[in-house]
Amino acid sequence: MAAPKQSVKNKPTPAKGAASKTPAAKPAVKSAATFKPVAKTAPAKPETASKSASPAAKAAVSAAPLASVKAPAGKAPAGLPTAPAKAAPLSAAAKAAIRARSKVPDLQAVHAVVENLQPVVDGGRFPVKAVPGEIIEVTADIFRDGHEKCEAVLLFRKEGEEKWKRAPMEFVDNDSWLGKFTAFEAGNYEYTVEARTLGHSNLSEVPFTDTPNRYQPAASLRVDSPLTEFSAWYEMWARSQGTDPHKSATFQDMANRLPEIKDLGFDVLYLPPIHPIGVTKRKGANNALVALPGEPGCPYAIGNKHGGHKAVDPELGTLEECRKFIRTAGDMGFTIALDFALNCSPDHPYVKAHPDWYYREKDGTIKCAENPPKKYEDVYPLNFFCQDRKNLWKEIKSIVEFWMDMGVTIFRVDNPHTKPFSFWEWMIREIKAENPEVVFLSEAFTRPKVMKRLAKIGFDMSYTYFTWRTNAAELREYLEELTQGPASLYMKPIFFPTTPDILPWHLQNASPAMFKIRFALAATLVGSYGIYNSYELCEGTPVPGKEEFTHSEKYQYKVWDWNRPGNIKGFIKALNGIRQDNRALHHLKNLRFHDANNPNILVYSKTREENILLFVVNLDPHNKQGATVTLDLAAMGLAAENIYGLYDLLSHESYVWSGRHNYVELAPQKEVMHIFKIEKF
Repeated sequence: MAAPKQSVKNKPTPAKGAASKTPAAKPAVKSAATFKPVAKTAPAKPETASKSASPAAKAAVSAAPLASVKAPAGKAPAGLPTAPAKAAPLSAAAKAAIRARSKVPDLQAVHAVVENLQPVVDGGRFPVKAVPGEIIEVTADIFRDGHEKCEAVLLFRKEGEEKWKRAPMEFVDNDSWLGKFTAFEAGNYEYTVEARTLGHSNLSEVPFTDTPNRYQPAASLRVDSPLTEFSAWYEMWARSQGTDPHKSATFQDMANRLPEIKDLGFDVLYLPPIHPIGVTKRKGANNALVALPGEPGCPYAIGNKHGGHKAVDPELGTLEECRKFIRTAGDMGFTIALDFALNCSPDHPYVKAHPDWYYREKDGTIKCAENPPKKYEDVYPLNFFCQDRKNLWKEIKSIVEFWMDMGVTIFRVDNPHTKPFSFWEWMIREIKAENPEVVFLSEAFTRPKVMKRLAKIGFDMSYTYFTWRTNAAELREYLEELTQGPASLYMKPIFFPTTPDILPWHLQNASPAMFKIRFALAATLVGSYGIYNSYELCEGTPVPGKEEFTHSEKYQYKVWDWNRPGNIKGFIKALNGIRQDNRALHHLKNLRFHDANNPNILVYSKTREENILLFVVNLDPHNKQGATVTLDLAAMGLAAENIYGLYDLLSHESYVWSGRHNYVELAPQKEVMHIFKIEKF
């Protein structure tokens, strides 16, 4: 849906140098020695002091040091704690009971200690995430009492297996040990470490017979579809794929476009909602509050007399034609992603059948969706904790199962942060228990911790703040957080330069060079990225003063000239081909940044065994920029004395470099980036 937007200021993380909001320190309290002594007066009797003391005397007593406040014998001064009473001596029976419990316990001979098992997420509350074939490095601190040495083994198994598989652990240093294992299938796994004494005692030739110590509880791992780490998405706005500007395209029109999209190198076809659209309070062109006759409305206002979330818009075709389209796309190598928007128009069948599933206003009418001060009159939000909650949750789960039966395996969830975390954790766990290959993408442009919580509770992938990260410093900082920080254990990012809801300032009426730059960054910094249809045409006409497209196809029929002049289809095809041919680009955590003495130049590399790629991007779409780059050679498996060859996979030009420091230059009118494949001499 057109997500209820926050301002851009709320989307990125706080800017560097932002003032701290830490409360100011309280002034220190003066010690009693610094207070002025109070003039001595005749002490009043305690029981009458409050009655006989003058206001001045009372103030003086209040200001006096604590030591000067006297109290009757055996009684604590007012406001101070009373001394604890002396404990009564234990009875003989109590002492006997304590002695009975103090026998030396029967214990097995356990000497080894295993602690600080890593990686874990929130102390093991949530699983670490990986993809098939990814190497999982496990560390633990292992030691024992005495001077003998330990041996350790890494244990791992898939959920449902009784026997543990074993992998060796090796000592690193300072009682830290390392082991590795690989999970080759999607599903849930667990792993732990076991340690015991190695060999013989230093004092005897008799072998140790101590009991191995196993870390408990075992850590959890969830292995998801490979598409979560490497995929190229094309967002197809269904009704805009035809040739008549006065009516919707059909599933056949959509199928007609598949060969071209495949030729560009995309492997995931993402469809916004394709369900019947509400009529009541339907939105008009450019988000007008009232639609004119014949205007199609917004697809995120789901449901009318033709059905709800388990039906398709009859203007597109029938359910059987939809199934045929999905099957055709699958035969061409596409994976289908469908928008899962839990929005109901006032005409949705649920409204009549289950009116208790919605929030109510004070006057009893159903409450429409809102993001103050905005209201979305064409949408009713669901009340996930209504009295009929269990049936509501089951019905929503059944929507996912319905579309899985239709051939959909990826669900892009609209605004999941506006629904309960507990619901998503339950539903995703239920679905993936039997279908681990199914993927859930979180579209939540919200606060960082909320985005991360959604990833922890089960979402496979997440939209990010990439759209608003533009200069080299903030791109580097954000990407290091995503690929090297704690979030890399559980959060798989996907980068979209634009969406149907968002046309960022830097792409408004921008040149093809700027569209190339943002595409290049999205497609090479992370493994999974996507574009919204018409990005290849460099479409960037905004609503004045807003980060939105004017005449948006969200609210009207539209026809595109997919070959209009100024497009960057050739660049997109070339870059997608490079992605497919180079394994270094298939992974997330192998990204490393290098230094440049020009802030308009961004330099980074990706390495996978002998596949070494170096990227240099000119972030300025208008001017030639040059820089001396300083490479972290060790990160690419190179030595300082190496001479190495560079072959540009885009321009097909060759260079020879040596050492850490080399010069590069890029003119955006000719090329916005280098993709160097490095060969060692």
